[in-house]
Order: sequence, then structure tokens, then C-alpha cells
Amino acid sequence: MSASFRPADAVDFVASRIPAFDGQRCPRIAIDGPDGAGKTHFADALADHLRGQQRSVVRVSLDDFHNTRQVRYRLGRHSPDGFWSDSYNYQRFHTDVLIPFRPGGSRRYRTACHDVATDAILNPEPQLAAPGTVLVVDGIFLHRNELSANWDLSLFLDVPFTETARRMALRDRSHPDPDHPTMRRYVEAQRRYFQECRPQQQATILIANHDYRCPVVLRG
Repeated sequence: MSASFRPADAVDFVASRIPAFDGQRCPRIAIDGPDGAGKTHFADALADHLRGQQRSVVRVSLDDFHNTRQVRYRLGRHSPDGFWSDSYNYQRFHTDVLIPFRPGGSRRYRTACHDVATDAILNPEPQLAAPGTVLVVDGIFLHRNELSANWDLSLFLDVPFTETARRMALRDRSHPDPDHPTMRRYVEAQRRYFQECRPQQQATILIANHDYRCPVVLRG
């Protein structure tokens, strides 16, 4: 399958693939892809679309589950291994998000454990999701071995590093060349992810998003 869509139609296509459960179980949806692929924008659009269908939605970003700086940079600020191994607090992500939303879970969740700007550890009061709430999560590495079995539907936004580096440069003022030494931490870690976990193959739906105005569904 390969089909070009308008962005809104691509969102509608993904929404139509969300499993229908009995009204109690909560569908868990992952929006994966490299840094700069458009994950947050797509996940927000999907959540808005579902709410427009009168569905209850909880939006979570893995970026709100970073480890503290001391942990993230313990292998050095430029280490690809450190970015791969130490960026995120997967234990808190499981405890605060994945376990509450699994079949038979409490649905009492938290949306964050860390403030990346202040480096503060967060412990907000848990919130209670309604039965059947759709959990929409965006983030990199969502098809890691410790995460991949938790999704009822997953999407991978496939964008070449030449394009994601350009987008990140506009967003973060980073270097636009993915092979520049300052980009090594991020690009090499994600290449390792692609090699070890094959997220493009694992994802339920694969979308080429190098032109965000015309996403192409490659598999789904």
C-alpha cells in the first residue's frame, strides 16, 4: 500500500484504525519517529480529531519523562550511548502511564515526571481517565523492547535525517547537517535504534512525512 493524503486525511486514516474495544479497555496509541519528524503535531491533531468524535483522550509525551541531567549526561553530553540508554525514565513512564492504561489497569495516570527546563522531578496528583479513553503518546524510541508490546496501534513517521536536522535547526538552533559532530549524539543513537529495534517494520502504520503537507501512507 502507498497512498498520498492531505494531513487531515492522514489523521482520519489513523483514527479509523484504532481498535474498537468494549468501552472499558483503553486503546494505547504510539506516535514514533526521529527527532523533528512531526510526531507532536500529528499526535495533537489525532487527539483533536478523536475528541471531535466525542471520544475521551489522554495525551502524553515521552519528553515529559526525561531523566534528570545528572543521569542523561553521565556518559558525557555528546555520547550517543548516553542518549540511547539514559534519556528517559522508562520506569516512571511504565508506572505513571503504561500500567494504569493496560487492560484491567486503574486508569489513574500522571502525564509527567520531570520538567526538562528546570530539571525538577515531578509527582503531580494522579488523574482518573474515563473507561475507554484513548491514550495517545508521542516520542522517540517507542518501539524499544521494553515498550513495543504495550501499544494497540503504533505509527512511525519516516523522515530522512537530512530533513529532520533541517527542521531541528529551525526549532532548536542546532546544526542543520546531520553528520556534523554536534549532531552525533542524536543521530547515531537513532541509527542504533533503527538497527536494533526496526521500528519502521514494527509499527502498525508507516507514513513517509518528509513533506508534512503531503504525508504518504506506505503501510497500514
